[in-house]
Amino acid sequence: MEDKKIAVLLLEDGTVFQGAAIGLIGTTTGEIAFNTGMTGYQEVFTDPSYYGQILVMTTAHIGNYGVHDEETESEGMKIAGMVINKFSEGYSRASGSKSLQEYMMENNKVGISDIDTRSLVRHIRSKGAMNAIISSEITDIEILKNKLKEVPSMDGLELSSKVATKKAYEVKPENAQKKVALLDFGVKKSIVSCLADRGCHVKVFPLDASLEEINAFNPDGYMLSNGPGDPSAMSNSIELVKEIVNANKPVFGICLGHQILGLSQGLKTEKMFNGHRGINHPVKNLKTGKGEITSQNHGFVISKESLENNKDVEMTHIHLNDDTVAGIELKGKKIFSVQYHPEASAGPHDSRYLFDQFVENMSN
Repeated sequence: MEDKKIAVLLLEDGTVFQGAAIGLIGTTTGEIAFNTGMTGYQEVFTDPSYYGQILVMTTAHIGNYGVHDEETESEGMKIAGMVINKFSEGYSRASGSKSLQEYMMENNKVGISDIDTRSLVRHIRSKGAMNAIISSEITDIEILKNKLKEVPSMDGLELSSKVATKKAYEVKPENAQKKVALLDFGVKKSIVSCLADRGCHVKVFPLDASLEEINAFNPDGYMLSNGPGDPSAMSNSIELVKEIVNANKPVFGICLGHQILGLSQGLKTEKMFNGHRGINHPVKNLKTGKGEITSQNHGFVISKESLENNKDVEMTHIHLNDDTVAGIELKGKKIFSVQYHPEASAGPHDSRYLFDQFVENMSN
């Protein structure tokens, strides 16, 4: 940490870590979360689902391959702040366009390095999700504690409107066969690409679009995207998805879209003690019996108990680490959703068959 400015990380329970400042010199707050992925840090940092979160990367070295213009999932970094062990100021990659430090400065992101991230993750795992503050300009713990008290809990927080598109736009490949209306709660670019690659003309709609506006596009199916925040705080979106379900066309939901679909059918969601964030999460497809290694990023989940009491919805996928609900479908309808990320950028492509399934549903 020679010649580096000191930075402080303070957790809601009073735990303090001291390290070195990276990125912008400043102060940032959010819910602290950790990601276990070994690669794909740029895709992770630009994923809108991470909005409002201070992210701990468990891989020891971050920044060593710089950033690449084509490895973004949105327009710029969406995390609230970054916590890492070893930070690479330089990078070695022929196709890299700049260093992670330069990218953080461009995006006004505050971070901290040179701390024991293994100890920090063990602490979060035992104590659960909580808010945190990073500062490289204030080192007085009492001042930071007072600032942290003002940060709202993620429980009950609606964040999608801060990252979703404000006006509709279209992505149309040549010889498009099907039209997909995508409801944007904080969509990743890779989801749109996965649909376009399969011959879908995608129109991305703001989350406050009306069903009339969406149906004017005359879609063959509807996509409900990922996004940040608490799904139960999105009553308008839940009502809109209920109307979409009643239209009786194919629907595919991912992550937040999956949770909103569940809520629209009378299921309940709950905040997890610790979320799932990484690219190696094991999931079992209960219909085929096959296992999938999946990319995940969520802090809320559909309640298994509410699903067991619902005759119209069935569980299709289960998370093998903790038996949480990883996928559902509506009985007798071509409507399904998963809690994880089948586009998996970064991550394994085991689950991309779900996009094929959705396209097939629109074709039959």
